[in-house]
Amino acid sequence: MAAFNPTVFLLMVNGQVESALFPEFDDLYCKYCFVYGQDWAPTSGLEEGISQITSKSQDVQQTLIWNFPIDITFKSTNPYGWPQIVISVYGPDIFGNDVVRGYGAVHVPLIPGRHKRTIPMFVPESTSRLQKLTSWFMGRRPEYTDPKLVAHGEGRQVTRVRSQGFVTLLLNVVTKDMKKLGYDTNSLDMRTFSVADLSEGILK
Repeated sequence: MAAFNPTVFLLMVNGQVESALFPEFDDLYCKYCFVYGQDWAPTSGLEEGISQITSKSQDVQQTLIWNFPIDITFKSTNPYGWPQIVISVYGPDIFGNDVVRGYGAVHVPLIPGRHKRTIPMFVPESTSRLQKLTSWFMGRRPEYTDPKLVAHGEGRQVTRVRSQGFVTLLLNVVTKDMKKLGYDTNSLDMRTFSVADLSEGILK
């Protein structure tokens, strides 16, 4: 019997959007979505989700706990466009309007196993004081029409942003048939590189 030669590999990701730190805000919820290349396709699970609203803990850290589950499986023929997870956080302003409190993105870890990632978040800012004052009164803060823009570099250099808060993810990563297609993500050499270091290689 001829040996089975796979034509695709699988990437399985599950875990949770665990918590966040936004010292200045309370009663927040988050959304997540995945961004990936043209050669990738989800085979099961959810590409996006929206969490419950949570309030700060009563301890000194004042952590926002979501423990919101993530579970998805991708298939692909090559690692180009390795999936990223985009997080956006929302909450009420003083007028009760839902406004964005932070955007952030991170690549799914390359190495199989259990991973913890803390994402620094940011928000777009108005380009002038007049626009900032107007948006504050109208309850319409600057935000992206599509949060997936966060995962792309095009046009980001003209956007004025401000750092604000952190979100922590817990991710379990499993790959299948990557080695049979010539990709070895279990190598010790891979552990010395970050996703940013590989941006000129398999990820871009």
